[in-house]
Formats: sequence, structure tokens, C-alpha cells
Amino acid sequence: MGGETKVYTLSEVAPHNNAKDCWLVISGKVYDVTKFLDDHPGGDEVLLAATGKDATDDFEDVGHSSSARAMLDEYYVGDIDSVTIPTKTKYTPPNQLHYNQDKTSEFIIKLLQFLVPLVILGIAVGIRFYTKQKSA
Repeated sequence: MGGETKVYTLSEVAPHNNAKDCWLVISGKVYDVTKFLDDHPGGDEVLLAATGKDATDDFEDVGHSSSARAMLDEYYVGDIDSVTIPTKTKYTPPNQLHYNQDKTSEFIIKLLQFLVPLVILGIAVGIRFYTKQKSA
């Protein structure tokens, strides 16, 4: 092969998704981490859960040490064809333009059902404390 870097598609990497054959895509590179599964400090489940997709965010979010990053080199098998990775879809919440009057009044009623007895109890304790002070 003459030192040429193998370029994989995501569909070629995705089947490597079990404890006997585990490949990850991190920062545009493909790693065969099968031999590392038993030694991974976070357990093998997190590695297996990151298969079949771009695991860069998963890797970065954990905050791996520089020595962990250096270890990746020994598991490197090639590069990923970035065109084969689906673009990230950003979650956009549905438009909530309509103000729901019913829910708001329901919330206020529940809040009052909780607060009114507390206020009454507070007043009763205050009166009791005040009248005991006067009689003493």
C-alpha cells in the first residue's frame, strides 16, 4: 500500500459496532479500539454507544487527557470520508407563539392551593406566639 492512508466511508465503519470489532470516528480519523475496550476507564459501553457515527463530540465532551489523545495513534486505521457523515441537525423547538391561557390559570390555582394553607398556618403560629408573649 506504500504508506497511503485508507479512506473509509461511514457505511464501511458502521458495521464495526460490537465488542469483538469496535471502530470509532473521531476528528475525521478512524480508530479500531477493539483491543482497548476492556481497558477503557469509562467502560466499554460508552465506546460501543459511540459507534456508527461521528464520535468527536462524545470524545471532546468527556475532556480526555493529552495521554488519552496520544493513545489514539496506536489504534489509527485510516481517515473518514467526511462527505459520508450526515450533517448535524440542530434541534429547534416548535414555535410557541400562542399563549396558553388555560395552562397558566391551572398553574396559578395549583400554586395557590399550596401557598394559602402555608400562609394560614403562618398566621396561626404568629398569633399563637404573640398571645403567649402577652400573657407571660
